[in-house]
Amino acid sequence: MNFQSLPVVTKNILIINIAMYIATWLMEHQGVDLTHTLGLHYISAPDFRPYQFITYMFMHGSLMHIFFNMYAVFMFGALLEQVFGPKRFLIYYLFTGLGAAAIQLLVYYYQLSPFMAQTNELLAQASDYMTQTSIVEQRDEYLNRFVVVGASGSLFGLLIAFGILFPNSELYLFFVPVPIKAKYFVAGYGAIELFSGFTNNPGDNVAHFAHIGGMIFGFILLMIWRYKRIV
Repeated sequence: MNFQSLPVVTKNILIINIAMYIATWLMEHQGVDLTHTLGLHYISAPDFRPYQFITYMFMHGSLMHIFFNMYAVFMFGALLEQVFGPKRFLIYYLFTGLGAAAIQLLVYYYQLSPFMAQTNELLAQASDYMTQTSIVEQRDEYLNRFVVVGASGSLFGLLIAFGILFPNSELYLFFVPVPIKAKYFVAGYGAIELFSGFTNNPGDNVAHFAHIGGMIFGFILLMIWRYKRIV
């Protein structure tokens, strides 16, 4: 399947993501950080904005990040859009992206709870305005570092849908000499992401739980649609 023959929603997802990546690169040279502005911040961070729940899905941090995400959207999105129809496919894509965001923010809440408790204790003990201001500034600067970007949450939603709807389809992957059935690939990939999330290796800046969130919410929506005999 070539680009021109792609279904309308899949094609526009690719166009928007690529356009935003180019815009991010161009604006960076003008001193504007679109990744920080449109990426999803932790809710308590001063730079959090509600629209980031949507915009973060179309932002990517590196060329490899957007390449592999868009390659997967190209692979799985076109077929799933034909199955779901354009409107339902768009709902599914956004729903899984929102689910991924919700799960990742819950993980951030758990991770940041000790820090927030310590900061609140320091604020309660601070005796003057200057000290309180300094503590708040340091807290806000730290919270602003937690930013999620990328279509990976929605992508993992597409993966779980493909694995459920086409479990025995054989996938040919980079650097793997033999085909892998979709059901095994999805199950294995999910297990790896879950393990990586709980391992929490230093220097690993991948939002693994966002990926798991995309799969969970995708599975839930698929089960609802199946119950209603929509798919």
